[in-house]
Amino acid sequence: MAITLLLEQNPFAFTFLAVLLGLLVGSFLNVVIHRLPIMLEREWRAEYAPDAIPAERYDLVMPRSRCPHCGHAITAMENVPVISYLMLRGRCSACHAPISPRYLAVELVTGLLSGMVAWHFGFGTAAAGGLLLTWGLVALAGIDMETQLLPDRITLPLLWLGLLFNLRGTFTDLNSAVIGAAAGYLSLWSVYHLFKLVTGKEGMGYGDFKLFALIGAWFGWQQLLVVILLASLVGSAVGLTLLALRRIADVDVPVPFGPFLATAGWIALLWGHPLVTAYLSISGTH
Repeated sequence: MAITLLLEQNPFAFTFLAVLLGLLVGSFLNVVIHRLPIMLEREWRAEYAPDAIPAERYDLVMPRSRCPHCGHAITAMENVPVISYLMLRGRCSACHAPISPRYLAVELVTGLLSGMVAWHFGFGTAAAGGLLLTWGLVALAGIDMETQLLPDRITLPLLWLGLLFNLRGTFTDLNSAVIGAAAGYLSLWSVYHLFKLVTGKEGMGYGDFKLFALIGAWFGWQQLLVVILLASLVGSAVGLTLLALRRIADVDVPVPFGPFLATAGWIALLWGHPLVTAYLSISGTH
């Protein structure tokens, strides 16, 4: 009770705790980003090609994390968020092979975003929901960047969780949340089929529809236009930058849209209402 009172009355303490928790969760999200796509592939093979997969257990807990180069088992001291990476200077302690900077980036980003959510909302239900959504969006963005997948195991529970948080209007009223979920899915579904009809190509995947529906479930249909505009602007800027740096040699190489949607959704979490107000003011809509 005393701890709860301290966190309610001291935003600095709550924010600091959220940053520490975010760093720890970020370490776990690295495991999710790496292993969940492999787990899904193994499950698919187990159903359609059962003889093609190894028999040992493989999930988010087992086997222990190992260096992909030499097989060195990562010790507890080598798994402390951020600090271990810096102490090891970004290299395996056994074979000195470089460790992907993605691990450090995910931990730092998750810690930073968690602190921002805690500071913005303060101790309470909205902060709890915001933290859960933030961690889910980080995982989805990371997986989509690496595999171009947005697993239902993350998007669908988060969608239902958004509706549950809005039963009492935590982020928006329930009617807006339900309409937002439906409108989010159907809008991108319609764009997908129209684009495919005109060009014969697939412009995005079904995971993007579910992610947009998720965002609608959390923030209501009123936020969807601003979110898709933000995601498109960020996506266009990143795509043009990669082309300018010649990181994409072929313009037909697909760039995942999920990370841009996730980024825009997180921005809506903190500043969605002011952005909608500003957009309506600029557009002259009242």
